[in-house]
Amino acid sequence: MSTTCPDRHSSIDGEDTVTKASPDRQVALSAAQPTGQLTIGNLFGAIQNWIPLQDHYDTLYCVVDLHALTVRQDPQQLRQRILELAAIYLAVGIDPERSVVFIQSQVHQHAELAWLLSTFAQLGELERMTQFKDKAQRHRLNVNAGLFTYPVLMAADILLYGTHVVPVGEDQKQHLELTRDIAIRFNNLYGPIFQVPEPMIQAQGAARVRDLQNPEKKMSKSAESELARVMILDDATTVLKKFKKAVTDSLGVIRFDEAGQAGVTNLLTLWCAATGNSREAALDHFSHHQYGKLKVETAEAVNAVLDPIRQRYRHFMEDPGELQRILDRGAGQAAIRAEKIMVRVMDALGLPVGLRGHRHG
Repeated sequence: MSTTCPDRHSSIDGEDTVTKASPDRQVALSAAQPTGQLTIGNLFGAIQNWIPLQDHYDTLYCVVDLHALTVRQDPQQLRQRILELAAIYLAVGIDPERSVVFIQSQVHQHAELAWLLSTFAQLGELERMTQFKDKAQRHRLNVNAGLFTYPVLMAADILLYGTHVVPVGEDQKQHLELTRDIAIRFNNLYGPIFQVPEPMIQAQGAARVRDLQNPEKKMSKSAESELARVMILDDATTVLKKFKKAVTDSLGVIRFDEAGQAGVTNLLTLWCAATGNSREAALDHFSHHQYGKLKVETAEAVNAVLDPIRQRYRHFMEDPGELQRILDRGAGQAAIRAEKIMVRVMDALGLPVGLRGHRHG
C-alpha cells in the first residue's frame, strides 16, 4: 500500500467536499483495530451506532493499524485485515462522500504528534491504565513499549482533528480521560491549541451482546469456541447453526433476566437490536413460545441485517481499485486537517515549522 500525500489525493472526480471541517458541526472520530473479523457484538454494540453520526457531526472513521502492532502480526495477514476492516466500514453504511474514511498509518502526523504528546504524559498515569495491565498479563513474552504508550497514540488520533466527541465503550473511557488530561495540560502551558474531547457514552438500552456459549461474558472474536461468537461475515447457514446451539437454560420461560437467564436475555436483546423492536414487543412476540423458535427467529433477524452488509462487503473486496481510491482520498483529506494542527503544535513548542507553515498556514 503506497504512502498517501494530500496533494495527490485531495479529491476524486470533482471538488472535495469533506477536506475542510464543517464550521457548523462538531467533529466526531471513530476507530477500530484491524485485528481480525468483527462480531455482531461490535456491530450492534458500536459500529451500527456510528452510522447516524454522519447526519449530525463532521465524521472521521479510522482504521488504526499502528495500534495493532503492539501484538506481533503476520505482515500479509495484516495488510489483508486492514482492507477488510475498511470494506466493512463502507459496507455497514459509512458514506465516503459525507465522511473521511482512512488508514491511520497513511497519515504520518499520527506518529509525529504521539511523540510530542508523550512528553506531556506522566509515567504514573500510563502505569495506571488497566488495559495495559490486562494485556501485559496476557502477552507476557511481548510487553513492549508500544503497548505501554498505546494511550498516547490514541490521544494523538483524537487531538489531531479537533475532535469534540468520541464514541467509547467502558474499556476505552480511561484512555479518553488521559487524552483530556494531556490536552488540558498542553493548553494550560501553550494556549488553546487542542479541542478537549468529550466521551459519547453508549445510549441506554444499546445492545450489550454476550457470548453465545457463556452468556456471562461479552461476545469476543478471541473466544475459544467458534460457536461462542457470530462474525459479521459469517454466511447465513453458519449464523443459524450458531444460534441453534446457543446456551439457554432449563426453565423454559422467555423473559429478560440477566442474572437468572443470561442466555435467553442475550437472544432477546439480539432480536431487539436486529429488528429495532422494543423489549415489550419482544416479550409479546415470544412469551408463549419455546426456546427453539426464539433461536431461529433471532438468527433470521440477524441474517436480515447481515445480508446486505455481506453483499456490499463483497462488492468492495472484489473491486480493490475502488476501495483503494476511497482510502487514498480519505488519507489525503485527513492529512490536510492533521497538518494544520501539527503546525500549531510545533510552533507553540518552538519547533521549526519551515515549509509546513507555507503549505498549510
